[in-house]
Amino acid sequence: MNEIKLHKAKSSDTTLWNQLRLGDEEAFSSLFERYYSTLVNYGKTLMTGEDRVKDCVQDVFVNIWTYRYKLNEAIVVKAYLLSSVRKRIARLHHREHIFSNIKSIDSLEFLFDFSIEDRLIADETTAKKVEQLNKSINQLSDRQKEAIYLRYHQGLSVEQVAEVLNLNYQSTKNLLHRAILQLRKDFPISVLFLLLNFSLN
Repeated sequence: MNEIKLHKAKSSDTTLWNQLRLGDEEAFSSLFERYYSTLVNYGKTLMTGEDRVKDCVQDVFVNIWTYRYKLNEAIVVKAYLLSSVRKRIARLHHREHIFSNIKSIDSLEFLFDFSIEDRLIADETTAKKVEQLNKSINQLSDRQKEAIYLRYHQGLSVEQVAEVLNLNYQSTKNLLHRAILQLRKDFPISVLFLLLNFSLN
């Protein structure tokens, strides 16, 4: 990696975004490399077929580069990219008539199954609790699961989750609140957030 690329790789999202808006190809490439895997993984929660998901992610970046001079400066890059991928997949579903009676992206099926990552959890008791939490999360509605995924797995703020899901702040807050209330039936609140760190990070 040359010195320019190394500098770009260490730059903040905001810096890279503003450089991209001015036509900086290295900044564009750095953002692509930084978020490509994250966006593909998110896309696979909304649509089957990894190649199709990758095409959608690449289309998002092509559009960003094509319309770079018209991009809004005041955005949170990660939330913007996740939202763009979600909208792109929804449009693809609509074109292919997969959801022939659905006119909104609100009803996209969330396909992700929460599970313990492939890493050892030394405490067997904690591992069992995390496994139970995964089962509890998978019993939530698709919308609630997606909100939990974005909030805790992707680390977005409530405002950013709202942007991705195309909801207002209060609706998103209520959605997360109802999901947490449902999970609290099985876990005390302090234990719940501790286990979320184990299972989703």
